[in-house]
Amino acid sequence: MSESKPRIGSQEFHEIAPDAYAALIKLSMAIGASGLDLGLVEMVKLRASQINGCAFCTQYHLNAARKHKVPAEKLDLLAVWREAGIFTPREQAALAWTEKLTSIAGNHISDEDYAAVTAQFSTEETAWLTTAIGLINTWNRIAGPLQFTPPIPKPEKELANA
Repeated sequence: MSESKPRIGSQEFHEIAPDAYAALIKLSMAIGASGLDLGLVEMVKLRASQINGCAFCTQYHLNAARKHKVPAEKLDLLAVWREAGIFTPREQAALAWTEKLTSIAGNHISDEDYAAVTAQFSTEETAWLTTAIGLINTWNRIAGPLQFTPPIPKPEKELANA
């Protein structure tokens, strides 16, 4: 296996495409202000990033989920959430919706899929959840192919002082 190195770094992407970067950040801020639980949003972003194989986004959202106090057990078992038995019905619905929308090519999103997510989320929440999933998939399709270097988490001492 060859060592991965950035094709275009995240900072360079920001400098090359500042308007695109700003638009993505603005959308991220809108999702953050939507009222959805931010820990849940981070789990959704992390799960999509795992599926898409985006090292940068996986590490980034793992760090963010920790900051939002997502329990370590849930982060450890996120890839096998169906079998884990520790996720709430709402989290399960969000993760199932994430997987459906992330693997959308060749898959039909059925009325049953929609009914499952809307059994746990209001119409407004479903719209924002769907937007969050769309956004992370966009980031995965930028950061993955360009091989952004994953952000290294700060040591515990530094996190405590942050």
